[in-house]
Amino acid sequence: MLNHIELQSDEQYAQLFTESKGKILVLNFWASWAAPCAQMNEVFAELASKCPNLLFIKVEAENFPDISEDYEIAAVPSFVFVQDGKILTRVEGANAPELSQTVENYTKSLSLTNFTSSNGKPAEPEPKEDITVRLGQLIQQAPVMLFMKGEPAQPRCGFSRQLIEILRKNHVRFGYFDILSDEEVRQGLKEYSNWPTYPQLYVNGELVGGLDIVKELIETDEFTSMIPAEAIFAQ
Repeated sequence: MLNHIELQSDEQYAQLFTESKGKILVLNFWASWAAPCAQMNEVFAELASKCPNLLFIKVEAENFPDISEDYEIAAVPSFVFVQDGKILTRVEGANAPELSQTVENYTKSLSLTNFTSSNGKPAEPEPKEDITVRLGQLIQQAPVMLFMKGEPAQPRCGFSRQLIEILRKNHVRFGYFDILSDEEVRQGLKEYSNWPTYPQLYVNGELVGGLDIVKELIETDEFTSMIPAEAIFAQ
């Protein structure tokens, strides 16, 4: 099977995933009208020619809205690395150096998987920190914690921007975590909190909710009363 494919149908997409068990797939979400995509498509093809152990799939985002929604594609180009249905990481935008480095890292990781030590046993991977423990620690980093797309100075979605404006308008001091910077946190927190979307706001380690919930709390004058005193700026 070729390792550089342009997706033609939803059926082909399902078949590729079925036939690629254990393989790392790199999905390139692009659009013909977006100039940066043309350049990144060339980079994508070049990487595919150099890395035959990865499967590179071009997905014209607007032609496959359900697939784009599944991967929360908000802008093109976007590149998503997937293995056995699990998102490993993603690269947003026309960032050729970052895409190349990420592809190289996963190519090396596949090589290490096949490495056998001198005593004939497979090399043991380093133990990973329990994601549940890590999420609990992140949530407790500040009395008010916002898990958002981007940073307060540069939000990367409208909902995150609106929630930041609300917090600032109400003089709330908050910590934040950019979920686009860590795919494990992005996916893990959805299950941890049983809340499928972002942004997510936590107060004293407890989930408040997303933008709509916060707006409702403000309308009923409940929001400011639930914010601890140490998280309110002096006026």
